[in-house]
Amino acid sequence: MDFIIFDLEATCWLGRPPFGVTEIIEIGAVKFNGYGEEIGKFNKFIKPKVNPILSPFCTKLTSITQENVERSKTFDVVIDEFVDWIDIYSEDYLLCSWGKFDKTLLKNDCILHKFETEWLDEHIDVKKQYHKYKKSKDEYGLKKSLKLEGMEFEGIQHRAISDAENLGKIFCKYLDIWQY
Repeated sequence: MDFIIFDLEATCWLGRPPFGVTEIIEIGAVKFNGYGEEIGKFNKFIKPKVNPILSPFCTKLTSITQENVERSKTFDVVIDEFVDWIDIYSEDYLLCSWGKFDKTLLKNDCILHKFETEWLDEHIDVKKQYHKYKKSKDEYGLKKSLKLEGMEFEGIQHRAISDAENLGKIFCKYLDIWQY
């Protein structure tokens, strides 16, 4: 089984999104085999369609610039590349994210762009399982959970590839506990 540890960054504002739509602007993922060995990485920016101009808040939070997304492909192209990279039609895989938000966002964008969603069914919420395993009353963010594990957050926080790489550290440390 391949484990796809992924994270997304999306358009964001201080308040409600224009037209009520939040769109993915970055997909970051790391693929691990059943032994916890890294076997690939995927990182792409996406050009948003509904709200093509990033808010200053979004750029400040994510460090993703207007130029990054303007030079990028649209969701329909990038999602094809992503599912090809995962190899959803011939490989046994499991999507893993820190919380449910990323799966929901990915599903919403697939629906918006008329792309199939069944491939998203193979998913676990690592955050929920991790805190249950730790018998924690509260669910902490990724950075704090890494610190509690004696690990440092590496890279840029709120960047999809950095968040996926850091989640991969916790995922691989507890490789045998995940229920799917």
